[in-house]
Amino acid sequence: MMSSRPIRLKKSPENCSRNRLACWPIGPVLYQLRFFCRIAMTSRRVLKAAQAIREVVGMSILTDLRDPRIQNVTVTRVEVSADMRLAKVHVSVMGDEPQQKLSIHGLQNAAGFLQQKVAKRIDTRYTPKLNFVLDKGAKHSMEVTRILGELQEERVANSAQLETDADSQTAGLETPEDHSAESEDSQANPDAT
Repeated sequence: MMSSRPIRLKKSPENCSRNRLACWPIGPVLYQLRFFCRIAMTSRRVLKAAQAIREVVGMSILTDLRDPRIQNVTVTRVEVSADMRLAKVHVSVMGDEPQQKLSIHGLQNAAGFLQQKVAKRIDTRYTPKLNFVLDKGAKHSMEVTRILGELQEERVANSAQLETDADSQTAGLETPEDHSAESEDSQANPDAT
């Protein structure tokens, strides 16, 4: 018959009583495994919460907010702190600089309402406090695209210029090769000129 009492391992004499993990032969490995699993679970939980906050805030901005300052706003990503008390909501606003500042100010004023919507969706002890930040990633990507387009136009213009130079040289005008051949002849035979 099997006893329900846990098996006790004897402490080895060289182990100190303060080091409880060393008393058990597999203790340090289990401790590291638990620590790793706790980090993995926490990050997965935080990522799921961030995704839920992004969905709720994005839909609430589109459907529930009637503030005229908040227009053309897109929630790009959400960063949630490890203790899930703070959430940094990155938003992209299409428009000029004053319109972007006005939209961010309107979102900060509506943060309490949006936080209430998040609290209904996420079942946690603390509802994350929402902080809105302007995400300039879309603006930077549009700027990079514009610069690359200008470089492409310059490259096309330079290649067209090179083609016209090559066409004019093959039409009977002197080529750089002809100049180099004449200069070699003149260097080899200075009396010929």
